[in-house]
Amino acid sequence: MKKMLGIGFWEFIARVILRNRVVLLLGVVAITVLFALQWKNVRFTKTEANLIPADDKVNVDYDKFLKNFGEEGNLIVIATKDHKLFTPKVFKAWSEMMEKFKSDKEVTLVISVDNLQKLVKNDSLKTFQLKPFVNPSKINNQKYLTSLKTDFFTNFPFYEGLLFNKNTQAVRSAIYIDKKIVNTTARKEYILNKFIPEVNKFYEETGIKPHVSGMPYIRTLNAKTIIDEIGLFIGAALLITSLIFFFFFRSFRATMVSMIVVIIGVMWSFGIMGAMGYEITVLTALVPTLVIVIGIPNCIFFINKYHQEYHKHSNKAKSLQRVITKTGTATLMTNITTAVGFATFIVTNNILLKEFGVVTTLNILAIYLLSLLIIPIFFSYIPPPNSRHLGHLERDSLTTFFKWIINTVKYNRFGVYVTSVIFLVFGIIGIYEIKMSGSIIEDMPKKTEFFDDIRFFEKEFSGVMPLEIMIDTKKKNGAMKLTNLKRMEELEETINEIPELSKPLSIVNVAKSFTQAYYNGNPEFYAIPSSQEETFLLPYIKNTFKNSKDNQLKSYLSNDGSIARMTTFIKDENGDKMEDVEAQLRRKINKLFPEPKYEVIITGKASVFQKGTKYLLDNLLSSLLFAFLLTGGLVAIMFRSFKMVLVAIIPNLLPLIMTAGIMGFLGIPLKPSTLLVFGIAFGLSVDDTLRFLAQYRLELARNDWKIKKSVFATFNDAGISMFYTSIVLFFGFSVFMLSSFGGTVALGGLVSITLCFGMLANLVLLPALVLTLNKTLANEQEFLEPTIDILEHSDEELDKLEKKNK
Repeated sequence: MKKMLGIGFWEFIARVILRNRVVLLLGVVAITVLFALQWKNVRFTKTEANLIPADDKVNVDYDKFLKNFGEEGNLIVIATKDHKLFTPKVFKAWSEMMEKFKSDKEVTLVISVDNLQKLVKNDSLKTFQLKPFVNPSKINNQKYLTSLKTDFFTNFPFYEGLLFNKNTQAVRSAIYIDKKIVNTTARKEYILNKFIPEVNKFYEETGIKPHVSGMPYIRTLNAKTIIDEIGLFIGAALLITSLIFFFFFRSFRATMVSMIVVIIGVMWSFGIMGAMGYEITVLTALVPTLVIVIGIPNCIFFINKYHQEYHKHSNKAKSLQRVITKTGTATLMTNITTAVGFATFIVTNNILLKEFGVVTTLNILAIYLLSLLIIPIFFSYIPPPNSRHLGHLERDSLTTFFKWIINTVKYNRFGVYVTSVIFLVFGIIGIYEIKMSGSIIEDMPKKTEFFDDIRFFEKEFSGVMPLEIMIDTKKKNGAMKLTNLKRMEELEETINEIPELSKPLSIVNVAKSFTQAYYNGNPEFYAIPSSQEETFLLPYIKNTFKNSKDNQLKSYLSNDGSIARMTTFIKDENGDKMEDVEAQLRRKINKLFPEPKYEVIITGKASVFQKGTKYLLDNLLSSLLFAFLLTGGLVAIMFRSFKMVLVAIIPNLLPLIMTAGIMGFLGIPLKPSTLLVFGIAFGLSVDDTLRFLAQYRLELARNDWKIKKSVFATFNDAGISMFYTSIVLFFGFSVFMLSSFGGTVALGGLVSITLCFGMLANLVLLPALVLTLNKTLANEQEFLEPTIDILEHSDEELDKLEKKNK
């Protein structure tokens, strides 16, 4: 290994690159074309992110529910509180809109006040029949519509909380999308090309803007926003990194070649996703921007080293060769540590995170390879840098900044440690304030119209996120038995007492509506039939379904009548109440439906997502620990010193604790987006640590193992690159704050803050620790002779090798 990554190996690599420039460039072009051909396979995900393994009980229960009752997230709701709804013009327009939805092949059912069916008793046939609630020939009569409104809000308790809010007079309609297309592209095309234009048409005709929500609608607009933002992030990242790059180097050439490298890297990232058959998810949508943000520091490191070498001896050929030979392995290792930070997601038992880990790891290694090949070849074809291009090496502001750091490390290390301990205590206190969020909608774009509509439905109808309860009686037609109906009614009473839940819908409501119909629609008799009433009702109910082509109970009962479904909706304000809600329900369920006689499952998208967040937290904490162990192991292999492992880990652990503390004090919850911050930031921050230690090891050899002189000499060589790359990463990740998604904004802001802390820790705390431990570190033979020579090589070593090769 030492030979393979030693000075001779990289001298050979430099010779291969610079002597085969045309072939290598053609190879890059060919690979880019091949990856471009894979773009056609890139698809956006059609399902929500499921953060739990397929074999986990949570998913097993959810799949069992889907098997019995099919896809739950196929409901779109459209509502208004405008009193003008029950006026001839508006009611007619509303009816026409609903009729249009009903005629669409993508829609299976529309339930609305204009097409409502009343359940009425037919004594002669001993059956119940459905009759239209609205007489279409009278809807131009204002008096008729006024009486219709009164009848609707007074005599239909079945629909209270479902189609209307009696207190606020809000009215909504339910549109059920075909379950077969809910997780396909057809759903997106229907929502964008048919549904939304029809809603806009109603708005233009009446001046009333309806509120629209429901999982198919939310998912479609959410996905559209994510796709739109991919271009925004890529454009913003290219713009801001190129401006910063030019500000640092004052060179159009250097800026241009860096942009070429990262643009090719972006093209490869899409090609890799297409070739591997991965869909674009909320996570993988970030990969192209990450390629830019991570790729630019590579370019800075190579170009800055080229300028430093040319500044020494003004020999372009030697400078280009030494860019590779002196920094090849060190840069490779720093990219590997960054890749390790992302690769830890691969070890999680979650497909979404695994795919994100695989794609980012491959792209980080790919962008390193592109930087190593393209930058030296590019500069070999153009004139050498002039004095303006090299001016950044001696910029006054930068010199002043590093003088402050050197003086702080040299004369005030005690202050550095006190400040670090204060930050540590601050972070630990803040960690205890952190809360976990399992909200589905919290990370959705809050400035969009559809987010406002979600809040409307939460206020008026207690949410749009379904929570499902499946009650298995384990007996054929057991769910229809009067005793079980009464148990379910008691459970519904508990649900109604929980403020976060909406009025439930189940077979109980249907049974109550039959009783009301038997008593000629009197709402006072909306109740479960008594045992005596059941005797009278049973013939009517049997005849009703015998004569009906469509079994109206199939949405609430399994085919054999053994399993009942109860649907409620939960307010998704923050998601942290889900566990308390489920605990309340479970206590009542255990009392009413004891095992093993019954099996009751609480599931639904809201429940699965909340549990997925908790599962993700456990996985990411373990993957972060894995990242620490891998990095520590890498440092141990490089330096063969446990103390050096501590020196490397402490400056990278402190920024993570600080960021966690800030999250606690600012009330930023742990959720899928913010959980990713720590793995990403650690993988990037540890790069500076390895670069500093690599340069420090070289300076020790140059300066006769004089610790102080070596530490401060390290700033002259590695300090500028560390500062430049940290600034680029800081502003690069800041582009994610342009997002309309709260989670992406939090991710960008928190990673930027963490990297800023990481830069200061690596430039101040790291050298202070090295100086404090200098006696033991400098005298340890194993540290002086690392197992793998991954460090920069001295000019003397390279001169000897070059003479030998000649």
